[in-house]
Amino acid sequence: MAEAERIIGTPDSAGADETAVPDGAAVPEERPKGRRRIVALFVVAVLAYLLDLGSKMLVVAKLEGHEPIDLIGDLLRLDAIRNPGAAFGMGEAFTIIFTCIAATVIVVIIRLARKLYSLPWAIALGLLLGGALGNLTDRIFRSPGVFEGAVVDFIAPAHFAVFNLADSAIVCGGILIVILSFRGLDPDGTVHKD
Repeated sequence: MAEAERIIGTPDSAGADETAVPDGAAVPEERPKGRRRIVALFVVAVLAYLLDLGSKMLVVAKLEGHEPIDLIGDLLRLDAIRNPGAAFGMGEAFTIIFTCIAATVIVVIIRLARKLYSLPWAIALGLLLGGALGNLTDRIFRSPGVFEGAVVDFIAPAHFAVFNLADSAIVCGGILIVILSFRGLDPDGTVHKD
């Protein structure tokens, strides 16, 4: 079994064959790849977070309290609103619960990062992490108070809910996770067919 894993090159086989890595030799190639995936996760998360934070700061400074801006006729406009609830404005009385859920998602993603050997999973989890951090920042630091803050939403397509870049990152990350799961790719880099 260890020989088959060594040939296939699964992440679990790193260091499994003691003869392949003599004392003082370089670390097997799987470990640096895993680290690079963790770096990719955090780079994507930081980019998603900074884009969300910057866009919200700009919207609060320039758009809040003003008339909406039409971008594509009646199809898409920018309209600053404060959303104390979840998606589509539901659950306004449960802001603290949404804060706890976002914090839990962040902890789970950080713990899962230890087993991450897949670049597509790193990107998906990075999008989720950045989006969750973006909305959690609003819930902690925006009025009416700590853990009860309203999220700044501003992208308003016609006949759809108003959302922000953090929401977009979360949705894109979730869609990518569904696609990866259907294709049988696990976060540890292994591929399985059910």
